Amino acid sequence: MAFQREDIERVRAATNLVELVGEVTTVKKSGRNVMAVCPFHQEKTPSMSVDAARGLFHCFGCGESGDLFRFVEQTQALNFSEALELLARRAGIQLRIDPQAEKRRGERESLIEAVGWAIEFYHERLRKADDAATARSYLRGRGYDTDVVDRFQIGFSPAGFTSLYDHLRNDREVPDKVMEKAGLVSRNQRGRMYDRFRGRVMFPIFDLRGDPVGFGARLLEGEGPKYLNSPETPIYHKSSLLYGLNWSKSEMVRQGVAVVVEGYTDVIAVHQAEIPAVATCGTAFGEGHLDLLRRFTERVVLAFDADEAGTGAALRGFEHSVPGDLDLRVAPLPSGRDPGDLAESGEIELLRSALSLESSVPLLQFRLEQELHQHRLDEPEARGRAIRAAADIVARHPDAVTRHEYAVFLSRKTGVDLTVLEQAVSRAARAATRSAEPGPTDSYRRPESGRSRAEQEYLRLMLANDEGLADNRLAVEGFSDPIHRQAFELLEPVIATLATGAVPELGSLIGDDEGEVGALLRHLALVDRPLAGAADVARRIQVWQIEDRIKRLQSLLAVDGPGQDRSQETAELLGLLEKKQLLLDND
Repeated sequence: MAFQREDIERVRAATNLVELVGEVTTVKKSGRNVMAVCPFHQEKTPSMSVDAARGLFHCFGCGESGDLFRFVEQTQALNFSEALELLARRAGIQLRIDPQAEKRRGERESLIEAVGWAIEFYHERLRKADDAATARSYLRGRGYDTDVVDRFQIGFSPAGFTSLYDHLRNDREVPDKVMEKAGLVSRNQRGRMYDRFRGRVMFPIFDLRGDPVGFGARLLEGEGPKYLNSPETPIYHKSSLLYGLNWSKSEMVRQGVAVVVEGYTDVIAVHQAEIPAVATCGTAFGEGHLDLLRRFTERVVLAFDADEAGTGAALRGFEHSVPGDLDLRVAPLPSGRDPGDLAESGEIELLRSALSLESSVPLLQFRLEQELHQHRLDEPEARGRAIRAAADIVARHPDAVTRHEYAVFLSRKTGVDLTVLEQAVSRAARAATRSAEPGPTDSYRRPESGRSRAEQEYLRLMLANDEGLADNRLAVEGFSDPIHRQAFELLEPVIATLATGAVPELGSLIGDDEGEVGALLRHLALVDRPLAGAADVARRIQVWQIEDRIKRLQSLLAVDGPGQDRSQETAELLGLLEKKQLLLDND
């Protein structure tokens, strides 16, 4: 449902963000802001800053941030409309429909509807068409009876170039642009439409709410990729989709575990064994998928093939991260077997045993064992390389006790003294701290230079609507970083409408901005340190801006050709040098 912006802002104004956070986690006053134990990752010391006046929260530990609506979305696994309705009921506010927003929502509904009709077409084709005989044979070979095919709405796409297109256009009156935008058809060089999927077994993909958004398609005969997925569309984003999550989420909560397998057929086989399984939709399993799963469980087991390719799949996406808030594990499967094989052959107890807490291996331990396996531990130099590589992995874990335990683990595995190992981990941790970049959930970029720090400090002054800005206004040209420029352009018109010193309400402006600008501004808005003087910050930025222009003019004058008149540029250069000196004298 799409609601009027006025009502959304009424709900925002009627809701105390600190009280909302306090209903979920522990909060305490800290200076201007309130600090809370972050509910999005495991921690003992509060690292989430909550600013009720500006309507923002930001965790300096994991990077999660946003406004009150996002907080409810993330903590209660709701979408925006559901979160808004919940808070409106709580505040006693009647919501009204926004016709324009409803029209935009209608576009999403039309895409979902088109995908739903495609599912019906492919499913009916699989069940009855003569050309689907090979597909039916393949599915029977996997042990899929009619109930399974119907339950998962499996289908078959005919080999013809326009079979689906003709059906949707003639029988369902779906516009070409909707079919194309939904990823169901493509356009050739002559501008004619043709079906994207042809001659394949079709596995419909649903989002978290159960809406049909795309397909995974398996080739049975002929040339082409074995699996072909829907392209990125307004409703299909593979980095934030997991096949089977719509069916498995309730069981995940009940059993306290999520199992990640490699393919659609594995999900279906394991799901029939009442094990909550999911698979990615044509991309590596990574942090975005963990964000989905952590809403429903704290334990995730990766169950991939027990071969080199499966090992690579288990490690891919986690080379530079250790999700310390999740118990992320790897299941030891029999060589050459995958979860689907075990489920289809009736070896359910063997599968359950491999997935159990007792048999599965923590991902970090698995990574360490894989790293050590690549080195000759009987050779001193090779053992040294192995220890350094392993120490780099252990150092990324956020918990000191866990790092110590893995140092003990490595000492036992390699025979290297524990003290030496802990020193190696400490060195690696210090090096990682010096060169640390934000985690995948925190797109805030730390300043890399004095100029970048000054630009971010000026943005902090804008976020606070500091009274010193009145006499120290800058233009967007003063910012060297493109992200800083975008942030300035977003804030400047808002600050210009406020009285000096009035606190800007930032929740509606940047609370739900998931891009780099939003993450940067939320971080800067909630940094708990005194603001620098506006005059000093503005002066430093102006000096850098002048120096940029001076360098360009000097480069231009250095390549003068014969007879060229550069008197204007020379005069400008002298003026800039004088202006720069005046600014430095006032420092």
